[in-house]
Amino acid sequence: MGSNMNERQLSADQGNHPSEDGLTRCAWVSSLVSYPYHDREWGVPVHDDRLLFEMLLLEGAQAGLSWETILKKRDGYRRAFDNFEARVIASYDQDKIDVLLGDAGIIRNRLKIHASVLNAQSFLAVQDSFGSFDAYLWGFIGGAPRINSWRSMDEVPAHTAESDAMSKDLRKRGFKFVGSTICYALMQSVGMVNDHTIDCFRYSQINEMASGTA
Repeated sequence: MGSNMNERQLSADQGNHPSEDGLTRCAWVSSLVSYPYHDREWGVPVHDDRLLFEMLLLEGAQAGLSWETILKKRDGYRRAFDNFEARVIASYDQDKIDVLLGDAGIIRNRLKIHASVLNAQSFLAVQDSFGSFDAYLWGFIGGAPRINSWRSMDEVPAHTAESDAMSKDLRKRGFKFVGSTICYALMQSVGMVNDHTIDCFRYSQINEMASGTA
């Protein structure tokens, strides 16, 4: 697989295997922290602006790292970043940034921390322009989830025309750490696409949610 694949694809092996509970999951699921995330969150359509902002920042924080690392630090991020309240983060000053740089509960990367503040400011501007970040983000796919039918994670793209357009527009609006691969990982996380493989037990469940029948 190419070097531009997102980490969840890079961690997948040759195929899915039933786990101890007898359920078949996507091949990237391999740890105690990834199981509940995969089973409860990944691919579930999200329309709550606060949670969309949380996932935007976490996907950006993952750049160059493993998603496993981010999941392990997720509670630390919620604590350090005021539960991802954009209006609070947008007002962070240098003193707050210095505190964050010393916080072992998050990724202490200066560029990523500064980007979080800029992204909060840009996020608020998008809300003002579109009424909600939800309306803006889901507009890139026409408001309805894309249902894919992958047989293995090898088939899943690293980015699409929609993630390319999203990345370009987000950057134009001042967002940072929003490359197309990151944007596609965000789309997967918040259910804009269903990229569970068809043998995964969550595939049909997510399809029902996407169709509004769950």
